[in-house]
Amino acid sequence: MKRFSVIARDGLARVGRLETINGQELYLPDACDTENIFPSLALQKRTNIPPVEDASFIARFPWPSDCEPEMLHPCLSPDASLAGTVMTPNWHILLQNPRRFLQYLIPRKTQVPPDTAWYLPAAALPSNAAILVCAGYDLFDCTGVDLMSARGLFCLPEGQYPAKEAFSRELCSCPGCTKEDLLTHNRDALRKELALIRYRIMDGTFPEMLEMRCRTDPTLVSIIRLLAAEPCTEKATPVNRTKPLLATSTDTLRRIEIVRWRDRVIHRYKPPAADVAVFLPCSAKKPYSLSNSHQKFSSAIRQRAHELIVTSPLGLVPREIEILYPAAHYDVPVTGYWDHEERHLIQDTISQYLTLHPYRRVISHLGGDAHTIVTDAAEAAGLTVESTCSRHPTDPADLACLHETLSGERKVKMAFLKGMLSYQFGYVPDTSGLVLKGRYKKQVVLENRRQIFSIDPYTGFLRPTFDGWRILPTGYRVYIDNFLPQGDILAPGVIEADPAIRPGDEVFVVGDTAMATGRAVMGADEMVRSGRGIAVKVRKVKKL
Repeated sequence: MKRFSVIARDGLARVGRLETINGQELYLPDACDTENIFPSLALQKRTNIPPVEDASFIARFPWPSDCEPEMLHPCLSPDASLAGTVMTPNWHILLQNPRRFLQYLIPRKTQVPPDTAWYLPAAALPSNAAILVCAGYDLFDCTGVDLMSARGLFCLPEGQYPAKEAFSRELCSCPGCTKEDLLTHNRDALRKELALIRYRIMDGTFPEMLEMRCRTDPTLVSIIRLLAAEPCTEKATPVNRTKPLLATSTDTLRRIEIVRWRDRVIHRYKPPAADVAVFLPCSAKKPYSLSNSHQKFSSAIRQRAHELIVTSPLGLVPREIEILYPAAHYDVPVTGYWDHEERHLIQDTISQYLTLHPYRRVISHLGGDAHTIVTDAAEAAGLTVESTCSRHPTDPADLACLHETLSGERKVKMAFLKGMLSYQFGYVPDTSGLVLKGRYKKQVVLENRRQIFSIDPYTGFLRPTFDGWRILPTGYRVYIDNFLPQGDILAPGVIEADPAIRPGDEVFVVGDTAMATGRAVMGADEMVRSGRGIAVKVRKVKKL
């Protein structure tokens, strides 16, 4: 059985190494002559049975189970112990029916071990490769592009075009195109696209590439949108990235990181004790408090209200958690236009937040559509909005109005640690005695001069020390077997993991003879079910 080792992951998309016959390694996702890797493919029979056939038909023609890759059919339960490579023959015919395609795929994804390579024959094209990788496929062949060559179609990531026109217009300058060799061009185009996909997954910018590529076909857009709603995709999607989140299309509103942010702000985040809330516009500079406009807002408010920033695509950003990913790490085109879907999602987020956290007064220091959105959201929550912006939020007269409107209000004790801990860990510990020291990107949390947390300069997330985990007595635990870690924690050593853990989360490793603190590389489900790979990147180990 050929071993498959995952190097990097982004949702169901992975970069990994697959062993070949001669002991070399093939980096996936990639397209190759799969019969060279799996000689038994040439001998396998009944691979032409379509996936839509029922169980009674499959029972008459049993599939071989003693060769690799093992074939999967929607009517047959896979071997839960297998790990290596599986193949889904003829599933390419389902791509025009996204719901059925995922209806068959997702249950198999949750049954087959995570460290298994997935092979989809006769399907990959430069235009759909990113979507197929996003769905969790790792290995492809060149059958799809060879069929396009036979039809005289020139393949690019943007779609398929008549070869004669493509060659005459010099759409590509690859070795195949210089000789007008369509077969060579199409194969090279697929491999180049898969090489770019590998790079973007490793770089953390694969979602942006995915949004660009899905525009070639409405069915591909459907697959991405349906995949984003699947729990197994959310569990495998990182909680933070070191690269900016580019919100350049409506589909960004459905990105798992964005949906997760809105959900945590509503249900996890705990605001400070405040009677008054002020809704403010966002700024191009992140975190907002470093911008000139927000320094003016803070000067006018003087801590007499809880500051809430309205923005797309996140919806709502409380001041206390503005440094966390993705609030300090996104960029969005600024046009002054808010489409219907943006308005609905932002209004719904604010309405739910105000329903769970009502204020005595709600003040809108916003103009245009943003003010309308906040007003409608507050009315839905049974609250009335006061407006302090008639010209522009940074206009001196409007700033003076905001200052006067808050006259007589008591100061709000800003609870940055409470907000950050509740958002990140879903737990609100006693933060009395904890002090946040340092400037942005060089901050630490101290208790009696002892470091409790540091703040990741790239993501804004808190990194607990062993003393920090002491004040977080539950959650985000990874339980390991009886051994002393000599480096990173590998998946075979994990016995149990908190289901809330996602890739990128800070975790506390607990064992009989040692404990450790570090960052999760896998989600909890993958940690427990995988037979290989790094589960936790360890920072420090303490022997018990």
